[in-house]
Amino acid sequence: MTNAPPPPVWSDRPLVAADVAPPGGFWIRFVAYMIDALVMLVPAAILVGIFAAFVVLTNESIDEEEGPPALLIVALVLLVAAMIVVNWLYEALMTSSLRGATLGKMALGLRIVRFDGTQLSFGRATGRHFAKYMVTPMVPLAIGYIMAAFTQRKRALHDILADTLVIKSP
Repeated sequence: MTNAPPPPVWSDRPLVAADVAPPGGFWIRFVAYMIDALVMLVPAAILVGIFAAFVVLTNESIDEEEGPPALLIVALVLLVAAMIVVNWLYEALMTSSLRGATLGKMALGLRIVRFDGTQLSFGRATGRHFAKYMVTPMVPLAIGYIMAAFTQRKRALHDILADTLVIKSP
């Protein structure tokens, strides 16, 4: 064991973002999420309106014996896919922009940065988005989200996975 390498020195790791600005806590992030949910109601309502108009204009009826027509099932799948894409593009494009925040986070003076304080790339913002909506909810009792209230730098599970921080804008 005399040839073993020395242990890593973690004090050399830069903590630029954590040193520059305080982290955004759980409740302010929750309010920002609610604002974003209200913002996303507009495109969701438009897409649901288009779907409803399609259902009315096709004049398809749902028969109990045959079940729903294939055309309505395809339209519903397209509606869900469109809502996922709109939500993904909203969050990934906004958080990878120069402001580094969605409209809800901007309203509350928050922004998302990499752990070293740099701007997110579109790919990292995409990874963070899908971790937020696919991986973090898999943890029971919403612990993946609640972690933001108790971790040292107020990071939720998707922040840890994407190596990001939510900070208060200076």
